[in-house]
Amino acid sequence: MPETTPLWHPEVSEISLDKVLAALSDPYRRRVVLDLAASEGTPLRCAGFPIPLAKATRTHHFRVLREAGLIHQVDHGNGRTNTLRRDDMDRRFPGLLAAIVAAGPE
Repeated sequence: MPETTPLWHPEVSEISLDKVLAALSDPYRRRVVLDLAASEGTPLRCAGFPIPLAKATRTHHFRVLREAGLIHQVDHGNGRTNTLRRDDMDRRFPGLLAAIVAAGPE
């Protein structure tokens, strides 16, 4: 899939613990992070997540995760793919992502 529109992602040094924790406070967003962690680096399309919400609401949730620094998105024109920024999160907040994944969904 060719990449089209570049999306803004925070640099590692710009990732804020407050924004990360706020993003993870929503169970749908936590589920996305857990699914991406389980994918082991394989990009997943936004439409492939079992989130029973309107498209606009789903888009909002993915934007919150991206702007918090938890995920990396690539726009392909007809959809976006997502990967977990595991290495970046581990550099910025060592052990946090592992603890979130270990805790699982609520």
